[in-house]
Amino acid sequence: ALAGATNALLAIAEQAARGRLIVALSGVEELRTRHLRECDALLGPPAAQETAAELSAMCDELAHLAEALSVLGDLTPRSLDAIAAHGELLSAALAHAAFRARDVIATDDRHMRAAPRTEEIARQARERVLPAVRDGRVPLLGGFIGRSPQGVTTTIGRGGGDLSASLLGAALGADAIEIWTDVDGMLTADPRVVPGARPIEEIRFDEAAELASFGAKVLHPSTIAPAVQRGIPVFVLNARRPEGKGTRITSDAPRRAVTAVAGKGRAIVVKVQTPRMLEAHGVARAIFEVFERHRTAVDVVATSEVSVSLTTDDAAHLDDIIVELRALGDVSIARGRAILALVGAGLGDHARTMARALGAIGDITVHMVSLSASGINLTLVVDESALDRAMTAMHAEFFGEGRAA
Repeated sequence: ALAGATNALLAIAEQAARGRLIVALSGVEELRTRHLRECDALLGPPAAQETAAELSAMCDELAHLAEALSVLGDLTPRSLDAIAAHGELLSAALAHAAFRARDVIATDDRHMRAAPRTEEIARQARERVLPAVRDGRVPLLGGFIGRSPQGVTTTIGRGGGDLSASLLGAALGADAIEIWTDVDGMLTADPRVVPGARPIEEIRFDEAAELASFGAKVLHPSTIAPAVQRGIPVFVLNARRPEGKGTRITSDAPRRAVTAVAGKGRAIVVKVQTPRMLEAHGVARAIFEVFERHRTAVDVVATSEVSVSLTTDDAAHLDDIIVELRALGDVSIARGRAILALVGAGLGDHARTMARALGAIGDITVHMVSLSASGINLTLVVDESALDRAMTAMHAEFFGEGRAA
């Protein structure tokens, strides 16, 4: 509630119960005026109009309660609650209006994983957010939610608050984008699995994006993209330790052979095998088009002369995908797999690093191996039950005491 609002409401209840209705209604009007003034200052015209009507209706309800109380002349705990609660109800309406990011974050109409429409976001940000910034005000927008072209509320997936911040930062040409979380920035591994994981003070854009895609939960996988396009540094900081350095994500961070290890469970391996692939064109494309039609992301890919193996962690449309893939060849599915990723911008420059990585996991079975085209990511597919052990061993190899990545 606004400062002093609860005391004012209690006074309204007391005056009404004593039969001093005019005094009580005068108190209601003072609260109405105050909240409408805050609404105008917070939202500005014309955005404040809808919220002002909501606030005024709540004050009308409060006036009706005061009138009823003056007739009864008995101030019960129940009636006192009904009146005192209006302080939070009024402020909640104001806060809700201030956090309506869906008016700015324009998306497509794919619910639960809506894709941002960046040009429209930039236009809305210039029209709705930039004027407040130039006036010296601090606009507050909730993350995660957006609005489809039809005006329907959408969401942009788990971790979408970070992406919302990055989209707005890019749209406004910000000097920096800050992501405040509950850890000390990005680490060399998941500290829940590897207690000796170290903070990373500086990391490159492409490395951070790879780590986010392969299990680093501190960032939404798409968060970095808008910042990369505009060259805006991103800072990941700990809200519980604001004095900490956190992690700076930028294009000029040091180029290391290994920057971090990441892991992601619940992977499903899909293998399509067909002799038609031998010296044929277009079969691999047809396989990936099946996944694209069903809006299912693929993480790791490995190919041979007659087969394509790939992984996904999205089983929502897997049955339909398998039906279509069987028209292209024999299909096999392996569940209970996990992805272990070794990430470093200079990884591809060091053959010995890759040998060390494979040697570090010892007798753990590896089902797939893939080196990204850019040489930044070495990915191993292992049994999910062995992921923590493999990640710990890999981290010890490159970041253990006395080790140099």
